[in-house]
Amino acid sequence: MVDRPLPPLRQELTLHTGEPQADGAPSWVLHDPCVNRFYQLSWASFEILSRWPLGTAQAVLAEVNAQTTLQLTLDDIDAVRQFLAQHQLLVATSHDDSQWLWRVREANRPGRAMWLLKNYLFFRVPLLRPQRLLNALLPWCHGLFRPAFWRAMAGVLLVALWLVSQRWDAFTHTFAAYGGFGAALGIGLSLGLAKLVHEMGHALTARHFGCRVPAMGVAFLVMVPVLYTDTNDAWKLSSRRQRLLIGGAGMLAELLLAVWATLAWCFLPDGPLRAGVFLLATTTWLATLALNASPFMRFDGYFLLSDWLGMPNLHARAFALARWRLRQLALGLDDPAPEFFPERRRLGLILFAWGTWLYRLVLFLSIAFLVYNLFFKALGIVLLFVELGWFIARPIVMELRVIWSRRGELVWRRETRRSAVLLSLLALWFVLPWQSDTSSPAVLGAAESQGLYAPLAGEVTQVLVAEGQRVRAGQPLARLRSTALEARLALAQARERGLAWQVAQQPMAAELQQQGSALFKEWQAAQSDVAGLTQQSARLQLIAPFAGRVTDLSDALRPGIAIAEGEHLLDVVGPQGVKGEAYVDETALSGLAPGGSARFVANGGEHWGVTCRLSQIDRLNLPTLDQPLLASTYGGPIATELHDQELVPVNAVFRVHLDQCDSREAPLREMTGVARLEGGHRSLLAGALRQLLTELEREAGL
Repeated sequence: MVDRPLPPLRQELTLHTGEPQADGAPSWVLHDPCVNRFYQLSWASFEILSRWPLGTAQAVLAEVNAQTTLQLTLDDIDAVRQFLAQHQLLVATSHDDSQWLWRVREANRPGRAMWLLKNYLFFRVPLLRPQRLLNALLPWCHGLFRPAFWRAMAGVLLVALWLVSQRWDAFTHTFAAYGGFGAALGIGLSLGLAKLVHEMGHALTARHFGCRVPAMGVAFLVMVPVLYTDTNDAWKLSSRRQRLLIGGAGMLAELLLAVWATLAWCFLPDGPLRAGVFLLATTTWLATLALNASPFMRFDGYFLLSDWLGMPNLHARAFALARWRLRQLALGLDDPAPEFFPERRRLGLILFAWGTWLYRLVLFLSIAFLVYNLFFKALGIVLLFVELGWFIARPIVMELRVIWSRRGELVWRRETRRSAVLLSLLALWFVLPWQSDTSSPAVLGAAESQGLYAPLAGEVTQVLVAEGQRVRAGQPLARLRSTALEARLALAQARERGLAWQVAQQPMAAELQQQGSALFKEWQAAQSDVAGLTQQSARLQLIAPFAGRVTDLSDALRPGIAIAEGEHLLDVVGPQGVKGEAYVDETALSGLAPGGSARFVANGGEHWGVTCRLSQIDRLNLPTLDQPLLASTYGGPIATELHDQELVPVNAVFRVHLDQCDSREAPLREMTGVARLEGGHRSLLAGALRQLLTELEREAGL
């Protein structure tokens, strides 16, 4: 390398002054305009590149060592040459160089399946070259970048908050009156406007500081459209403050929009427009902060944190440190650290990387199952495995490949023994059939319980009991009155009396004799009508079906109150005996058998646990759930959907009856809780495989 000429640099590359690094050393930024990519250069790399035209490594090395305080070697020159070649920043001067570039291109060219996969996960569609538009708008927006403007906006915010506080109930219930297509349209327009303002904030701020904005458009993340703005030119700026302002301009623009929307709400009349500005004032900017401010994904929060720390490629560098530390702790590999950081900074970066991995694990699992449920069966399963494979399994497999390639360096030491023990315990925890109990949502109530309802629409005339009062079997509880029933009964009685007189006079009246036996049958029908209406009238007196206590006395059960037919009025609960029902999935069902024990614990915690026995076990899944307390539609743990006023479980649910409970005193009301059901021993792995096979069979329609 000493005698061989250095390959020339590409002529279109540009060099810009960067900000000082964390250790105070100067830095520079090399820009490749062909791919709009920026590379941060250290002091040594800059000194070498600035003398690259000298032609040979020896000449460059001699001049750097003579004119600066640096003392470099030929290895430093070779490292810079390899960096330039690796990123294709050199001019190809020979046939071998051209062939090498072609091989690099072919190696990086994805196959059809990989191209389809990458474009499904992420691709961009540029829609606008905004440079001319931004140049036209910028003279009108200079005031946005002055401190006085933001002080004025703080005053506007205080005024808006004061006005809203005077009508807080109306503000919080603004959107409650809107639903259906109008609500969906309002949400869509509000989100679209907020995201457009967000991206214009980035673009105008970048242009204000002299950066070029080559494109704005739509990026698709797992087929979800997201607006984007290309502000990569911000890396040319040497001011960290300016880059931070460009990175945070989108969120600041949305906050500014929220301030004016809050003020506008105070003066707009009720209607869709007011509901739209309510969304802009509340939901949109909160969602923006929750998503964009997170540093765990490559959104605004990540770039803000990266600039604030002065660490470009923050994720890659933190991940490299975390992998180094993980290999050290788990395998005892004594590799040098990927790069030097002070101890506190290094620990913070490692914890940040591990937190990012955990965040992404939860996020990608959620996205995978969301995609699975959004598409039809076959495609949903394929996309589920694509998401799980690419985002979760692929990084793990890549790390295992690295460890396998270095298996010759592994020896038994404290770290490897500890890792082997932990992995063995984890494997045993998954494989051994140590689980015998199943937790399931359950309801426990009195063995005897009867709800009493209004048999007819009418009026309450008398209430004879109070909440919690003990009653005996057959005791009157309340009396109702139905004027419509009384009128029908009086009419039926009058008709029956008239027919009875006609039947009595029939032997003596020739005219009645002509009706023959039909008159007698008509009289019998009238008697039946009177008897039926009399029975209905008797039902208006509520009677205790058995001895017990009165519970859930309705507020409508007061003298003089009109009630509708079928309205719940009160419950009578027996004093002794407890029974319940638990609801399990298909995996837990296979290990249950009648006669097993169950331990019920109420959600409220106001009762001690109750031990019961498993009795009847339904082997057919429930088409509808008859326990609204457990339905997710009403906040319960069982996932349900409402179809034709019926609660339909989303997944297969089976009912298990509980009886012979050790609690003799019956609860006044049904209690929801968790039941630990005793079943056969099983392993976590077997349960997971059984659940997977069940899902595959269900989705395949088998």
